[in-house]
Amino acid sequence: MILVYALRPDVLMTETEYGVALLDQQSAEYWTLNPTAALILRTLLDGRARGAERAIEALTTQYDDIDVDEAAKDVDTIVGELRSAGLLTT
Repeated sequence: MILVYALRPDVLMTETEYGVALLDQQSAEYWTLNPTAALILRTLLDGRARGAERAIEALTTQYDDIDVDEAAKDVDTIVGELRSAGLLTT
């Protein structure tokens, strides 16, 4: 199964000096994502298949001190949190 990730249509995303901010227009709640989480989200949202695998690759390329296992855990955590909050869909 190929997963393509997207934000819910009523979730706005904007770049900030620190990373990314998400606003859920339905609940009026917002989230701020640090640069690492922002990189993961941007990679997931670029519309190509293998989003999670590519996010792991992006993390290990961007940050020399992170290995594949740690990157995979970070991606799983971010995906889980965004899905749990109802912001990210597949």
